[in-house]
Amino acid sequence: MTASPLLALAGAVPSESSPTVAGHYGNPMVEQRRLERGESIVDLSDRGVVTVTGPDRLSWLHSMASQSFDRLAPGEGIEGLLLDAAGHIEHAVHAVDDGETAWLVVEGDEAAPLAAWLDRMRFMLRVEVADRSAETAVLAAMSLAALDAAVAAFAPAGVALDWVDPWAAPRPGGHQYADQAGHPASDWHLVERIVPRSALADAADAVAAGRVAVAGSLALDALRIAAWRPRLASEVDEKTIPHELDWLRSAVDLGKGCYKGQETVAKVLNLGRPPRRLVLLHLDGSDTVLPAPGDEVVGEKVRPEPAAGEAPERKVVGRITSSAMHHELGPIALAVVKRAVPAELPLIVLSHGIDVAAAQVEIVPEGAGAAVEVPRLPRLGVRKP
Repeated sequence: MTASPLLALAGAVPSESSPTVAGHYGNPMVEQRRLERGESIVDLSDRGVVTVTGPDRLSWLHSMASQSFDRLAPGEGIEGLLLDAAGHIEHAVHAVDDGETAWLVVEGDEAAPLAAWLDRMRFMLRVEVADRSAETAVLAAMSLAALDAAVAAFAPAGVALDWVDPWAAPRPGGHQYADQAGHPASDWHLVERIVPRSALADAADAVAAGRVAVAGSLALDALRIAAWRPRLASEVDEKTIPHELDWLRSAVDLGKGCYKGQETVAKVLNLGRPPRRLVLLHLDGSDTVLPAPGDEVVGEKVRPEPAAGEAPERKVVGRITSSAMHHELGPIALAVVKRAVPAELPLIVLSHGIDVAAAQVEIVPEGAGAAVEVPRLPRLGVRKP
């Protein structure tokens, strides 16, 4: 992808992970506050857009995805996952249908592989798949007012292509492991607007004229981490299942029929436990070190007690997936750790040769267990009076 016109704005610094968009515009903390208040837009033109047209599009997507597409009304946005046969996450899509076309927003490097895979799965169905990333782009904000100030809604079939993130509250048919009381997702109001790529220049003009503010990807990521919101590009590896990230709350309909990976989704929810779990880490910022994705998270074994002068034994219990400097919370991170790591265990992040102390906040609780209680059967030959 070519550099976005918003990257030419004053103060723009390219994102380290995606250099076609801005990581920040000179003051990430101020950008966070403005974005949180719904005053700014964020350039997500590095994301990909895949379309599916044809009369069978919704029933076809419904048959493959973890979320229900068959009753999707024009203008309604949903999130769905595409899993492998073992239930591991392969793709995550932000979907909105305009009555003629299903528009799927994905990570930028996922668009071409997803379009190719979907094209192979068409068989005899009346659907057509296209990668539209070269001609369309994505802008985001925490309010429709900010988006409207930047660029008009795009509605090629008469329905605005605005995807409202369902993370703010558990969807019907989903399941939430995290404690509902005080869940930070209630403050997450992200809207993604699909627009013609040519409209990015109009958005840049609106920012330059002072009609709307702009924030970089670092600001959005900090708010996302604080909201416990998982992202495919950050939190997912080849072993990830939705339960580990509490992604059943927004991207899975547990009442829908057969799809690839459903057996694992149902079995882990009803009879098992997530093998790993997502946590938020509050990091010690005294060394001004912000951990990088992939940095190891370790715990110190406290029993048996080490001998005098001997360092406690350490064990790797997880890895950092995302980190940020939040304008209120300070340095924070999301990490995936082993299920059995005690919630009260102090953790240490090994980053840049420095030990960074970390206190965990449970997202998927240590005690998350089976949703269905299976009665114990009496042993053979034993009769109760």
